[in-house]
Amino acid sequence: QVQLVESGGGLVQAGGSLRLSCAASGRTFSIYVMGWFRQAPGKERDFVAAISLSGGGGYYADSVKGRFTMSRDTTKNTVYLQMNSLKPEDTAVYYCAAGALHSRSSSAYDYWGQGTQVTVSS
Repeated sequence: QVQLVESGGGLVQAGGSLRLSCAASGRTFSIYVMGWFRQAPGKERDFVAAISLSGGGGYYADSVKGRFTMSRDTTKNTVYLQMNSLKPEDTAVYYCAAGALHSRSSSAYDYWGQGTQVTVSS
């Protein structure tokens, strides 16, 4: 099993920034990709970004491209999501996910964190 713990959510004004962290523990050798998804009330869980743990840059949903940056620190088994120029429509619970396959689909990920709330006020 792999355990994922997110941190860094909170309340921020539009135009502001937040950085989310996700630390993985347990059988981390079994995961190859980590991603971020978000879910707003009454909506489906949507892909935000993902990154390979072995190298290369992240890839992003069109709605966050140019504003969000995903990075990793393999020495700490941790990934980050730097969120800049936040908008009210970015308000959601953000979930960290991990799995063995690259995908923008939530069903491809095997492990999930508990979620962290991000609220952007206008």
